[in-house]
Amino acid sequence: MNSFSTPPAVISVGENPTRLWGLTMAERTSRLARAAGAVAVSDGNGAGSQVLANADFAFDPAWFRHVLATPGLVLTIGGVPALGHAIDAGSAKALREAMEQRRPPAVLAGHDIVAFETGPTIEDKMLRKRETPFIMALRPDTVRTIERASYFGAYKGVTDVLTKYLWPEWALVLTRIAARFGITPNMVTAVGAILCVAATVAFAYGQYWLGMAMGLVFMVFDTVDGKLARCTITSSAWGDIFDHGIDLVHPPFWWWFWATGLTYWGLGLDDRTFWLVQAAIQGGYVVQRLIEGAFIARNNQMHIHVWRRFDSRFRLITARRNPNMVILFVATLFGRPDIGIIAVAWWTVISLVVHMVQLVQAEFARKRKGAPLTSWLAGESA
Repeated sequence: MNSFSTPPAVISVGENPTRLWGLTMAERTSRLARAAGAVAVSDGNGAGSQVLANADFAFDPAWFRHVLATPGLVLTIGGVPALGHAIDAGSAKALREAMEQRRPPAVLAGHDIVAFETGPTIEDKMLRKRETPFIMALRPDTVRTIERASYFGAYKGVTDVLTKYLWPEWALVLTRIAARFGITPNMVTAVGAILCVAATVAFAYGQYWLGMAMGLVFMVFDTVDGKLARCTITSSAWGDIFDHGIDLVHPPFWWWFWATGLTYWGLGLDDRTFWLVQAAIQGGYVVQRLIEGAFIARNNQMHIHVWRRFDSRFRLITARRNPNMVILFVATLFGRPDIGIIAVAWWTVISLVVHMVQLVQAEFARKRKGAPLTSWLAGESA
């Protein structure tokens, strides 16, 4: 949102003693403004364009970003404005009075008043999904419901099968505990990094069950740190580098040491098989990442996984860390971790071929269309 020549003032209207993730609505709105490159002020009198957030309501950060980028958009619940982008000082004054008096706003020329009850949808490119993000009245009896909505609202719509279906509930409990005790996302990432390294060592010595146990906790923490950052609005450039750097670097080490650890089971791969497996996994991992990067560069920063419905569905099982760990878990359950790593190699090659086809198809589709490609998640916004 740093594209504003003069960012609109952001104002939290009213007082609400009820906290969400340990934050008052004024604190949360201020953090949202800062994260979006805007400025939160206590009084917008005299200012021109203003974004006003009604402290009686809690809303998904996606709504804040959308309203901030859409001058004239006002979202209401029960007729009362919850969040709005006033285009001038006069409209801001009228909108603020409506919030304070808990009534519908007067007719605002040049403004689009949208009732949340109509189910308006927006595309969240950051989280790769299209939905109607939450807006709810914030009261003591609604806090847990809103925290749950806030937490699940921070989930990527397009991700792997384990992150999407297996551990959301576990991670929600841990996110609530972390927020309650003031644990920061970077602290969670740091503990996860230690477990990640420990799992690598365990794999190297053939301690697959111990390694998978530590890896499981690490993978859940890898979800918690991001959700905690988004729910408490504490994302940072360093945190992103720390988290994504670990995610990017560790998988090749896991697959390498899984293969060397087979000797402790008497199932060591012969040299030819070992190097073929590693070439497929390591080379496939690097090339697949390069394809994803090329797709983003060639298609206006759109991820390869959100172009078509098929691409999003394939992301559930494509050869990334979590789906690969499912393969290894099942193989080890049957006492054949060697077959597991070979299966990962084959699945990496298959996934790589699918990605290559996707990239080629996108090139032809863009030339045929004569315009940039768009995600299937894109559509008519609020």
